[in-house]
Amino acid sequence: MSQAFAVLRLLADSDPLTLSDIGRSLGLGASSCFNLLGTLVAEGAVVRDQPGKRYRLSDGWARAGLLRDGDARRMIDRLRPLMARFAQAHEVTTGLWQVASRDRLQLVAHAESRAVLRIHLAQGQRQPLGGGAVGRAIAAAQAPGDEEVARRFAAVRWEKAIAFADYAEQVRIAGRAGFAVDDGYTHIGICTLAAVIPQRGAEYCLSASCFAGVRKSADLTALGRALVDLADSAVA
Repeated sequence: MSQAFAVLRLLADSDPLTLSDIGRSLGLGASSCFNLLGTLVAEGAVVRDQPGKRYRLSDGWARAGLLRDGDARRMIDRLRPLMARFAQAHEVTTGLWQVASRDRLQLVAHAESRAVLRIHLAQGQRQPLGGGAVGRAIAAAQAPGDEEVARRFAAVRWEKAIAFADYAEQVRIAGRAGFAVDDGYTHIGICTLAAVIPQRGAEYCLSASCFAGVRKSADLTALGRALVDLADSAVA
């Protein structure tokens, strides 16, 4: 039952997704995910669109809005055009992440610039709670204690080695600056900045991703401050 509601919540906050997208986002095997979706389709909660073989909430479930936080949905809808303008103005890919569980983050909205070379994020994707700039920004905002920060850190598969002491210091710096930075540790060649949306209990966080090694330190600082302003606008 819990897995079924996880699927429904994912589809409530995403565009139509393929079986592979859903399985990857929720950590489900292909067979288990297929059987679960078959049951939800048979019950009328989920519809499989053709062509494309993508799943979405049925119209009745979508209109009911039972799986959505109405205030959060309004915030997300308000942020989408702002994120699109930000992505274009700064030539970055922006993401809006939500804490999905004790261990995972989920991408609930994103926007890309129109640059020829740009970074793509998969809607609905998940990542470890401690990973990336988003994980650092959330840890800085929550201040859960060294033991919990260490637990989150240990659960991440870092592409570039980083010591926990350095990670913890980056969390502290994020707390002072208002935004966090991951310069190629989570994904080599990608620099990501993140700022928590205020007044939401550190549940939502915005990210801005660009190619590493392209921008000067002062430019990244300016980008981080602009991202903080974008996060503040979500609750304005």
